[in-house]
Amino acid sequence: MFSVADTLAARADPLPAGFVRLADIDPTIRQDIRYAGLENFLHRKADGYDAPVCILTAQAAKALSSVQKAIAAKGLTLVVFDCYRPARAVADMGKWTREGGRPDPQWYPTVERGDLIAKGYIGEFSSHSRGSTVDLAIAKAGNKSAVHPACGMPNTGTLDFGTGFDCFDPKSETASALIGAEAAANRKTLLTAMRAAGFRNYAREWWHFTLAKEPFPKQRFDFPVTAN
Repeated sequence: MFSVADTLAARADPLPAGFVRLADIDPTIRQDIRYAGLENFLHRKADGYDAPVCILTAQAAKALSSVQKAIAAKGLTLVVFDCYRPARAVADMGKWTREGGRPDPQWYPTVERGDLIAKGYIGEFSSHSRGSTVDLAIAKAGNKSAVHPACGMPNTGTLDFGTGFDCFDPKSETASALIGAEAAANRKTLLTAMRAAGFRNYAREWWHFTLAKEPFPKQRFDFPVTAN
């Protein structure tokens, strides 16, 4: 029999079993969740993002915290841009691409909007909906870097990675030869740190990592991203 306390706790936190809010595991990791606002490639809030909050499986959040601890010794911090993504948000993004449109110089400078799925920049299904995928970068812990990438998400305060998050362009490939030496070195630092914690990278996007031993490898979730 459930007690009143159990009922209140269930109402207070609608997360499915196995999921946590990253801030409850490691509040030192910076969060910059733009799909809950206007400054993203959609130029509007994505369906299902009711708060700018990172939610992950407990395993992924703990692994990410281990990365944070490792790089904090070097005066650095992780900055997460997207974590768990509701299936409804993935569908929303897919529908948006099918509306068509010309290239966007900030987000997809050389690709028509209607080709973003075919080119592999937006997926009709996303590993983010399984809860163990995260998009992220590295920044200096004490202050924000004044890096302004020509393509991708602006004003993130991260180190130079050659492009911003969500730059749908060949320059975003992790091993791209189209970026400078400093950006390449920063990508290598991120890749090495994430691999050490059990994450694997998506080669088309330097910022995209999935926990190799994810707990829900074949399950997609659709609960909204909320603050509590």
